[in-house]
Amino acid sequence: MAVADMTALLKRVSSGDKQAESELLPLVYAELHRIAKLRLYAERANHTLQATELVNEAWVRLTADCRVDWKNRAHFFAIASNRMRHILIDYARRRRAQKRGEHTTIPLDESFAISDEICPFLLDLDAALDKLAQVNTRAARVVELRFFTGLTEDEIAVVEKVSTRTIKRDWDFARAFLYEQLSE
Repeated sequence: MAVADMTALLKRVSSGDKQAESELLPLVYAELHRIAKLRLYAERANHTLQATELVNEAWVRLTADCRVDWKNRAHFFAIASNRMRHILIDYARRRRAQKRGEHTTIPLDESFAISDEICPFLLDLDAALDKLAQVNTRAARVVELRFFTGLTEDEIAVVEKVSTRTIKRDWDFARAFLYEQLSE
């Protein structure tokens, strides 16, 4: 499918067209699944959550929000990756709250298990990304788009409407910033 056709389809999805949603899913499923695998790569090896479950939860959240004005394919996958990140972070926060004895409801399948070792890291990474966003919003987006979504520097440059060289500088800055934050 041509990029223009995909953009038109995304616009239809934004307007609430359910037929467009059913046309879009087969076109983006493989890439969403790849992004979910990247997200789950850092998890413990023997947990039972499958990438398919993460894709399904993200898809529900993506299609429920018709207010998003999809700009293009890269924008769609950037938002999708961000939603997956927040699904995992929300779960880690709920898990931490449960360990403290606070009552929370976990809407995802109970088989979705993040190890106790990875929970603090996810929360620290999320906090560091939030700090980075306060200092340099675009650099934080570059991290999300590159690390979590797997977009190339050229694709990120298109999404952010800047040069590839600017993206490289943002990436270098973000890596140094996050290293400093996470090594404390």
